[in-house]
Amino acid sequence: MEVILAEYLGFCYGVKRAIHLARTNAAPGPANTLGPIIHNPQMVSRLADEGVGTVNSLDEIPDNGTVIIRSHGVGPQIYEEAKRRNLNVVDATCPHVKKAQMAAHSLFEDGLQVVIIGEKCHPEVRSIMEWSGEGAYVIESEAEADELPKIGKLGVVAQTTFSGAKFQKIVSRLLLKSDDIHIIRTICTATDQRQKAAIDLARQVDMMLVIGGKNSANTTRLAQLCSKETITHHIETATELRDEWFTNIKKIGITAGASTPDWIIKEVYQKCRTWHHC
Repeated sequence: MEVILAEYLGFCYGVKRAIHLARTNAAPGPANTLGPIIHNPQMVSRLADEGVGTVNSLDEIPDNGTVIIRSHGVGPQIYEEAKRRNLNVVDATCPHVKKAQMAAHSLFEDGLQVVIIGEKCHPEVRSIMEWSGEGAYVIESEAEADELPKIGKLGVVAQTTFSGAKFQKIVSRLLLKSDDIHIIRTICTATDQRQKAAIDLARQVDMMLVIGGKNSANTTRLAQLCSKETITHHIETATELRDEWFTNIKKIGITAGASTPDWIIKEVYQKCRTWHHC
């Protein structure tokens, strides 16, 4: 049995940066991320063991304590509240997310109606929306784009981990909604690279394993893309591998989301290489 790793997989720059900032601010004194710093339960648990906790509200952080802004970012009101309470703010927002936030804010200040292409409930999208002024639209399908009214001046940004191909399809519909449209493609390079590499590999193998948090949007999207090409399983760790998956499988491809640690990828890779069906 042959096991092949995708050309691009695992931690992206923004996640590596966030983890580094969390670790370097774990001491002295308590430090907490506002929400899970990345969408990987195993990494969040490891950071907790190293002294970096997770809270759901600034109210849970003592005065003069340290709050770490997670990679998905937050709205301006969080920064204002943290400043008012004299909290030490460590901003681990992914630079690509920050770019999307500032792009949306700029479009709003220029008087454009902001449309965010992304998942409504994703924390990154919520953070971008909070920089977009009142009344920003969030859409994630061509059908939702069709439902929008005609808009005089329209500004478009995207969730950084959104599918590039799907973004283009939605934009083609938005072009019919306004004669004055400004599109800022804020999908990050790492997302494009991982999606393309995953699809390319999926076309060459009998089965794909996509590793990453079940709550990770970019990992889920990789699994969706791969499943269109071959048998695909989305797992968080090697413990989820099942005997029956390997029957009559000669070539396995492995990819991983941008928030999946190297040690988890290595465990899956090694277990596949030594699987007893080999």
